[in-house]
Amino acid sequence: MGEYISKIPGIKKRGLKRVILVVMDFVLISICYFLAIIFRYYMAGQEVSYIFEIMNVIRGMSLLGIITLILCQWIMKQYQSIWKLAGLEDFTLGTLSFIMGTGINLMTSFLLPVRIPLLVTILAGILAMIACNGARIMWRCLRYYIITQQVFEEGDIQRTLIYGAGMGGSLVANEYRRNPQFGKKIIGFVDDNPEKSGTCIGKIPVFGTGDELEQVLMKYDIDELIIAISQMNKSDLKAITLKAKRLNVAVKTMPGLFELIDGKFNVGMIRDVSVEELLARDSIQLDYEGISDYLEQQVVMVTGGGGSIGSELCRQIAKFHPTQLIIVDIYENNAYDLQNELRRQYPHLNLVTLIASVRERDRLKEIYETYRPDVVFHAAAHKHVPLMEDSPAEAIKNNVVGTLHTAELASEYGVKRFVLISTDKAVNPTNVMGATKRLCEMIIQSLNPTSQTDFVAVRFGNVLGSNGSVVPLFKKQIAKGGPVTLTHKEIVRYFMTIPEAAQLVLQAGGFAQGGEIFVLDMGKPVKIYDLAENLIKLSGYEPHTEIEIQVTGLRPGEKLYEELLMDEEGLTKTDHKKIFIGKPGDFELCTVKKQINELIVATTKGSTELKAKLKEVVPTYREPEHHKINVQLAQSNEEVMNRGIKCATTN
Repeated sequence: MGEYISKIPGIKKRGLKRVILVVMDFVLISICYFLAIIFRYYMAGQEVSYIFEIMNVIRGMSLLGIITLILCQWIMKQYQSIWKLAGLEDFTLGTLSFIMGTGINLMTSFLLPVRIPLLVTILAGILAMIACNGARIMWRCLRYYIITQQVFEEGDIQRTLIYGAGMGGSLVANEYRRNPQFGKKIIGFVDDNPEKSGTCIGKIPVFGTGDELEQVLMKYDIDELIIAISQMNKSDLKAITLKAKRLNVAVKTMPGLFELIDGKFNVGMIRDVSVEELLARDSIQLDYEGISDYLEQQVVMVTGGGGSIGSELCRQIAKFHPTQLIIVDIYENNAYDLQNELRRQYPHLNLVTLIASVRERDRLKEIYETYRPDVVFHAAAHKHVPLMEDSPAEAIKNNVVGTLHTAELASEYGVKRFVLISTDKAVNPTNVMGATKRLCEMIIQSLNPTSQTDFVAVRFGNVLGSNGSVVPLFKKQIAKGGPVTLTHKEIVRYFMTIPEAAQLVLQAGGFAQGGEIFVLDMGKPVKIYDLAENLIKLSGYEPHTEIEIQVTGLRPGEKLYEELLMDEEGLTKTDHKKIFIGKPGDFELCTVKKQINELIVATTKGSTELKAKLKEVVPTYREPEHHKINVQLAQSNEEVMNRGIKCATTN
């Protein structure tokens, strides 16, 4: 019958379930009226034949009472509730619907020509409330038992421990108890609050504190650890994760607190801990008002807008309600994907997506002439170090000439603020890419003194998850069974996440007065070899046994250590603790342009001559001769950074 009804046009699966619930309630309430009548008259000593005669007389009135109770159920949305997820609120509303319906029946009984005895109306309402709510409870219990038995028979049960016995942990435990099909058996909790040790949350014990985590994992043979603390310190998260991984315990985490407050949490949001989370620093605090002051109601253009940093800049800028956001990129696929994403998330955003190369001055001039941007973020660049070593002319054309075109036109068309995305590889560069980015910094510093535009650069290190980052490469290699390859066992890099980098770039732009090179605090450097080992462990494998790590040797132009500021630059602090300012350089625009023209001529004469010319233009550029140079650079960098930060904190 149900299969036949479901095929009727217009009746969907959800509608069919509601029909079944209404029919079930109708039958149950009818039985309750029958029992109430029997109780009323049989207890009064009436004959059975008389009772059936009474039923025949008041059956029409009883039908009206049944319909009233069902309508009250409908009003209280008892037929719209998802009963497998129903909680105390749903059962409370169900009870209230029967109280309301019984009250209505009592009042209308005085208006009917044949009145149902008041005791029958009251008793039928009470019995119906018990029967209908009871049926739903029995269905939930039966469903839970059937699914649990099925999961247990299949034997795919994961013994799960929850880290955090607060609101988040309670939500996780309740969700898994409601959904036994996920095969999670919650064994207990651990919590950093020692006062919770020995207590229970819904009959689930709290075993101890985080200091006892390893003992608890081993004692109770835990398969999976769920971290249910939404704002855990990143260093603590890393320590907990590595403890669990040493014992071959899978680690998962839950979403942020704002999602829990919005009531959007479900077990599908529980996910694996990512390496990005382990390397990221604690959440940063931004001066949203300061950023809004120079972005809100402004025309903002992002070159290289489809790239890793450029696309995240666009996402962040969209939150500040610009008059118009212009994405400029030469690669149409990324630009198209970003355009669709932003249009979905920000339907009222005035968005323009343009395909253009920063090499082509005429095309850029057309864009400036048409859209008249107020703020420009210049992220377009070739960034892959080994590729630019083999194709140095392309690095000159795209990075240097592209920046010159974009910056000069910004000045010509009255752009208020121009922000260059630079890199730590621009400091004492040992490769073509770094040298070209240093020259880009020289361009904007030479333009600034004679322009109404505030030209600044923002310098930071490697970005996790970006194109060319080691993390996606390592993940691909692990997925193929290894080996994981890196260029040197002692190689060290600074890392930050894409959102953090984009947010700090926007914040630095708010501090711009013209000519500065903003240096972002990249935190502690990360040893790539340790990163590879941790990523292998996070993927569920054992380094060196299941997944091999191979050291392939430093690539051309590659350093062991990156630097964030030059010897001649001092560091001064800003209002943001993670942003410092390097002392502006003194460059003449005519000299810089003359040198760039000489470089352009050199692009036609081969890589050797071009690199030689680049060393003349960028005096700090030199190719590494031996690994010892990198060690010396690291020691020099540490001294300079310490000296600069010490100076910044005392200024």
